[in-house]
Amino acid sequence: MAFLKLYKNKLRENYIFLDTIFKERNIEWGVVTKLLCGNILYIKELVDLGVTEMYDSRISNLKKIKKIDSNITTAYIKPPSKENIEKVVKYADVSFNTEIFTIKMLSEEAKKQNKIHKIIIMIEMGDLREGVLGEELLSFYEQIFSLSNLEIIGIGTNLNCLSGVMPTQDKLIQLSLYEQLIEAKFNVKIPWVSGGTSVAIPLLLKNARPMAVNHFRIGEALFFGKDLFTGETIEGMHNDVFKLYAQIIEITEKPDNPIGELGENVAGNTYEINEKTDLSQTSLRAILDIGLLDMQPQYLEPDNKNITIVDASSDMMVIDITNSEKNYKIGDLISFKLQYMGALYLLNSDYIEKVIE
Repeated sequence: MAFLKLYKNKLRENYIFLDTIFKERNIEWGVVTKLLCGNILYIKELVDLGVTEMYDSRISNLKKIKKIDSNITTAYIKPPSKENIEKVVKYADVSFNTEIFTIKMLSEEAKKQNKIHKIIIMIEMGDLREGVLGEELLSFYEQIFSLSNLEIIGIGTNLNCLSGVMPTQDKLIQLSLYEQLIEAKFNVKIPWVSGGTSVAIPLLLKNARPMAVNHFRIGEALFFGKDLFTGETIEGMHNDVFKLYAQIIEITEKPDNPIGELGENVAGNTYEINEKTDLSQTSLRAILDIGLLDMQPQYLEPDNKNITIVDASSDMMVIDITNSEKNYKIGDLISFKLQYMGALYLLNSDYIEKVIE
């Protein structure tokens, strides 16, 4: 059976690395937990690390977090739908918002639940996902800041999530200016300028982040130690907090090319044979007990560099072990490093066991 392993000590070291650089700069931060897909075992590891803020895009996950530790500050990190207003107020201390209509419903629901619900106004900064347009921000704020049972604790933005727009110093300076405009216009204090996500950490390490940006929301960097500007691992961090282990269930020498009339496979792809290919060529292939139902091969990287992934069907993956120096046998485990999306698929699968090292 294939399983996903979280390496506890590597996670702790990544957390300490991030917590240190944030504390040195007087920055508050929380962990984006949506990658964990509500896995209680792994959420408890974050609680044990001392994480006090958790951010998620699924209400069911926030509900689990509150059940584990009601003192954790929870945040719903996408604009709430009309149907979810009651649950957002119940399980999220904070929500990210872009619509006046929605915020008014949150105010009404918070009053019903006798709560103060906190909100962060998300601003469109060019990535073209959620966000209030900059030129409409003052009018927007004016319509909501006096609503009952609400507290506006910050402004924020999402970059690099949809269109790949990077959080440059200029972008974050622009976000800081929006804070100054609101504070000057309405004589209020905006506690958080939440412009920092994993992709902005390189700016932080270069001391190029505007001082007004005082709140970060971190997911990928914590779990993968990745510099999203360069694609490299941040010095001092681990890129293998998670690993996939899959078992070999068949080893056979087989032709490199399929034999017979070709059509679409289960994933809708059609194999094309290069006319210059030596059709008699073979390779030593192994089949693993995992498939497209649980993962996507392009997000996996075999620890053994001499192994290549051939392809996968719904429940099995084929690898080429011809060049491997290790003499594999049936029942051996093949380990893989994961990209973010690779881990997300696996964590969302009920068929993959989750364990802790």
